[in-house]
Order: sequence, then C-alpha cells, then structure tokens
Amino acid sequence: MIHTSDTICALSTPSGSGAIGVIRLSGVEAIVIANSIFEGKNLEKQKGQTLHFGKIVNGDEVIDEVLISLFKGPNSYTGEDTIEISCHGSSYILAKVLELLLEKGAKLAKPGEFTMRSFMNGKMDLAQAEAVGDLIAAESKAAHGLALNQMRGGFSKKIADLRHELIQFTALIELELDFAEEDVEFADRSDLKDLVNNLSEMIGGLLNSFATGNVIKNGIPVAIVGQPNVGKSTLLNALLNEDKAIVSEIAGTTRDSIEDEVKLGGIAFRFIDTAGIRETTDVVENIGIQRTFQMVEKANLVLYLVDVVSDTKEEIYRVIEAIQTKIEGKDKQLIVLANKTDKADFDAENVPEEYASKFPNGIEPIYLSALKKLRLEKLTATLEEIAKTTLNSGSDVVVSNLRHYEALKSAGEALERVQNGLDTNITGDFLAMDIRQALHYLGEITGTIEIDRDILGTIFSQFCIGK
Repeated sequence: MIHTSDTICALSTPSGSGAIGVIRLSGVEAIVIANSIFEGKNLEKQKGQTLHFGKIVNGDEVIDEVLISLFKGPNSYTGEDTIEISCHGSSYILAKVLELLLEKGAKLAKPGEFTMRSFMNGKMDLAQAEAVGDLIAAESKAAHGLALNQMRGGFSKKIADLRHELIQFTALIELELDFAEEDVEFADRSDLKDLVNNLSEMIGGLLNSFATGNVIKNGIPVAIVGQPNVGKSTLLNALLNEDKAIVSEIAGTTRDSIEDEVKLGGIAFRFIDTAGIRETTDVVENIGIQRTFQMVEKANLVLYLVDVVSDTKEEIYRVIEAIQTKIEGKDKQLIVLANKTDKADFDAENVPEEYASKFPNGIEPIYLSALKKLRLEKLTATLEEIAKTTLNSGSDVVVSNLRHYEALKSAGEALERVQNGLDTNITGDFLAMDIRQALHYLGEITGTIEIDRDILGTIFSQFCIGK
C-alpha cells in the first residue's frame, strides 16, 4: 500500500564508490526535509526545476558539497515535490546523507516506489511504468528502442484506441438494455461484427508480435551443438573474443551448457555451448547430451558444428536429422558450420567433392576455422542478417511483456465470444457482458481500470530501490 503522505528517499545510482551518487526524495515534505540539512539558499523559497549549490550539514559538521535539483509537483517524475541530491560518490557520504534524511522524517523507499507514485499520480499509465523497468534493464540497441517507444506511450496509445472503439458500441448496447421493452436496436449488428473482426485482427497481430518482442527484450538463444572435439568451445571463445569455455583435446570436456552473449545488429545473441553429441556409457556425459537436446528445443537458432575432416557423412546426416526432428514445425533455424578448414587446407569458395558430399541436399554449410578465426565474418554477417530480419518482422508496436500478452489473449477470447454471439443472434445483455470483459482486460494493461494492489506490488517490486 502506498502512503502518499509519506516522504520517501533512496539512493538512485548504483551502490558503491563512484564519482557521483544521487539521492532522491519525493513527497509533501521533500523540500522541507532537504532544506533542514542544506546550507545554501532556502529551498522552500526557490522555484521548481532549478539547481542549487551548497553543503549538506549535520549541525556544525559539513558532510559534503552537493548540487540539489528541485522539482515541484506536479511537474516532476512522481508528480510530487521531488529533490535530487548529487553528492560525491563515497559510500560513507551517501550513507550519512540518507541517515540524516531518515532522522528528519523521510522513509526509505521500497523497490519501484518512485515509479509507482508516478503511476498513481497519473504521470504515466501502467504499461509505461513497466517500460521504465525494461529501459533500465535494456542491454542492446533494439531492447532500448522497444522500451523507449513503450515508455513514450506507443503501446498505450494502441490499447487506448482499441478500447475507445469498443466503448462506443458498448454504450449503444447498454442503451438498448434501458429500452428493452421498446424492442429497439441502437447498435447496428453488422457494424459491430465488422468492428469486432477488425479488433480481433489487431489483437492477433499484437499477440503474434510477442515472439519478436521477447527476442528483442531477452536476446536470441543460440545452441552450439555437434560431436565432441569439433570446436564448439573454440567457436564460442572466438565469438566472445575471450576464453570463456575450456578447450581441450580430450573428448567430452564440456559436460554442461555454458552461456554468454554477443550483440550483433542491435540484438543480443545468447550463445550456449553444449555437451558433445555421441554414443557414450559415461553417466555424467549422457546427462550433458540430454541437456544438449533440451537446449536445442529452447533455442531459436541452432549452430551445428561439424569437423569437416574427421566427421563422417553418416554421423553428420544422423545429427542433422535428430536436430530437424526437434525443431520441425517450430519457428527455429538451423545453420550448419563446417569447421577446421585450416586442417583440410582448401579454398572455401571451391570445396572439394569429398567434403561437400558430406552434407544433405539443401544444406549449405558455412566453411570456417574457429581456431584460426578464418571466415568468422561470414557467420557474423549471417547472424546480423537474422537480427535485421527479426527487427523488420515486427510492427511499429511490439508486445514484450508477458502480463500484457496474457491480458491481450483474454481480451481476444472475449471478442471471440462476442463474434459467436453475433452469429447466433444472442440478446444484447449477453453481448454486453462479453464486451465488458474485453474492455476489462484491455484496461488491465494500462491500469485504466482498478488494479489489485497485490498485482501492483508484484510489478513494481522488480524495480530497483531508487526507481
């Protein structure tokens, strides 16, 4: 529960020593409390959106020289009077300033409480507030762009437009119920059917965009698979440009998955180096191989690495068939990499028949040497093209939040019931019930309707303390 009469404070920059640390206060007493420990201009007499240099003091003791940013509600992030104190980044100084603020009556903020107050005070809707958390967590250009668009209200506007169109018809149907004895029809059923069909298509498009949104937000999971000693760990190290995975001539060195990521084309690729696929009696290694195929099922992209010199045609066919069985009918992609071309000593543009014939028809492997880092640019260019295709496959508005996806799905199901009701000519009162359900679920996304406090608590608890 938010107590808006409280004035809250928290460190808004990462903890630990640094050049600068920022402490934020928000609430009705924010300016008064800050002024009580500030030696400089009287903050209570200053205009909003101004900066003030001075000292933080504890009686006669000077704690630090600081810069104070003063914002007066409603023209602030939270919509309340807000103070931001920019101190030197000493952990002692920051702790001491926070201690003084608490002594003067401020309370320590809970995770996400500043953003929650912003939502409660109408500065942003719930979808925009959640986008703030995504923006902070964004680790790629694409994820940053997606979160920024949602924080600026792109997704919220789409939802608002959907609700607005539906509300107009709902009002007419509700009006019919008031004149039930007159047997009049204010809402044209054919127009309503067209509207519901259009809205269902729009919601379907948003639901379909979730796969793209999830990839943009969390990255593309890539499983690197192949027989033992084909160079999977060497390839991972080459892509990461560091020795992340253990490389050894001993077969079966990697017995569990190793993950790291590289950003290509504005999207993060999360590479997973897996245990080698082979027949073995080693219990631990067998567990690793089982996990390899579990990773194949979870990955969006599978890199099958082949030792182009020693792997036999039968082995290659067998593994490709096993992988294709796992990914068949799913939105996954297989790329075959013919590794160790440095040992074969041939031109990748003119592959000898003895090597080219090892691969099934329709499979065009990328020939490279992970050890010598030869033709790695061909692989990275392919991955960048996949990233580009992924970004271009999405619409202007992309769903990336599971809560939003579930609400849209429920709204779509309610509209489907409306469609069925129109086809069977059910009465307006039953149509109105299903339309209200659709409006309810759409309203849940942006917080237009009353949201359960437990749900709000769960959403904002994922934020850092100072946000």
